[in-house]
Amino acid sequence: MILTIDLGTTTLKAALFSEEGVPSAVRHAPIGRSSEEHELDPILWSRALKALCDGLGSLSSVKAVVISGNGPTLVPVLGEPEGKDGLLQARTALARTWLDRRPVQESSEISSALGSFVDSGFFLPKALYLYRNERQTYERSLWLLSSHEYLDYLLTGVAKAVIHSDDSQKWYWSDDLVTSLGLDKEKFPPLCNPGDLIGPITPLASKTLGIPRGIPLFAGAPDFFVSILGTGTVEVGQVCNRAGTSEGINLCTHKPLGDPRLMTYRHPIAPLYNVSGIISTTGKAIEWAKNLVGLTDASFADLYAEMARAEPGSGGVVFLPYLSGERAPIWDPDARALFSGLSLATGKGELLRSVAEGTCFAMRDVITVMEELGATVGQLRITGGPSESPFLNQLKADITGREVLVPAMQDAELMGCLIIALTSLGLFASYKEAANAVVRTKRCFTPDPKVQPLYDRLFATYRDLKPTKE
Repeated sequence: MILTIDLGTTTLKAALFSEEGVPSAVRHAPIGRSSEEHELDPILWSRALKALCDGLGSLSSVKAVVISGNGPTLVPVLGEPEGKDGLLQARTALARTWLDRRPVQESSEISSALGSFVDSGFFLPKALYLYRNERQTYERSLWLLSSHEYLDYLLTGVAKAVIHSDDSQKWYWSDDLVTSLGLDKEKFPPLCNPGDLIGPITPLASKTLGIPRGIPLFAGAPDFFVSILGTGTVEVGQVCNRAGTSEGINLCTHKPLGDPRLMTYRHPIAPLYNVSGIISTTGKAIEWAKNLVGLTDASFADLYAEMARAEPGSGGVVFLPYLSGERAPIWDPDARALFSGLSLATGKGELLRSVAEGTCFAMRDVITVMEELGATVGQLRITGGPSESPFLNQLKADITGREVLVPAMQDAELMGCLIIALTSLGLFASYKEAANAVVRTKRCFTPDPKVQPLYDRLFATYRDLKPTKE
């Protein structure tokens, strides 16, 4: 069996797979929240990890482990792994999540030094901000790790940073750049690639979690990388759409598009490229709207049913989902959300539906930029919690004008980790071969031509309302 784990923003997920790609157990554990949206206590991850491993049953037949995670997240690690209160943990300061956009000045300085834009939410600006504003925490840190790298560290005692492709290093760090910023390169772990061996599972991790000691833990990757593999997005023109708290649009292309509004780096499948646009708050915006109108205790299924009762187009209300600044395509940490077109006729249903439509317009905005640059954008292969909603899947199809394919294994991050493990174990010759063997599609949503003219008009309004910083 293969154990795969994915650390999301609000949920830790794990699965046990056979070598044929069949899941025998899948479990989710809520992470909980800290007092600040942009910070989180890693002890919450340790609790969720223990709950997952206990919930999966016997792990004695596991042959390998791969872990992926959200980001960019920075974890200041202050101590070595230890077993305490039944948990596998280490002393840390609060983790700075991907929602932390405070390092604006640091982002500007690093971008200037590199001659290439590095967003305020990325890892190195966070590290420089920590150094300047929380010097004591910085000085006490043994390592600065990302989210899934911290879990790797707990399980193996080895600190490594996973770089998803060699041409993406400008979004990570180099020794020269770290030194020029006055930081200590010793706090930044050695770089490795997805699929590399991190180390064997330690006796401590085995005793605490039940995972066999000595089996290999292979490097996973950031969530977008494993989602690309786990949705089978391995052909030119296919898009992996990662739906969750935020949204990722990852297009498979023959060549880079070379535009600063999008990130471009090597695709997991050589020699292709991945052109990426990340939208900061999509699922988060829907959750915000749910709470705003007093439906805090309602299920998301009930929320989507409320949205579905409103007419397409939400009575002309258009929402821009910039609740925490925005990444692609405007890269503006100061951007703010807005509703346009409100009237006395606007009800709760229209308000809620407009938020869901606004997140889909944000997706279409990224796709339109890709097309304007000459790319061909085909079907969307979707993953993440919101992909369980037929309403949202159909809405994405209607607004983007693309087929939306839902994989049989909707936790594509877990499937992508499996593909890495199977390839690292030598059971497949390549990621593409493994993905084609184990990824299956469950359902396809096609655009409704009757609503296309309406959504074309509203999308034009959406683009007119956008900030002009591009």
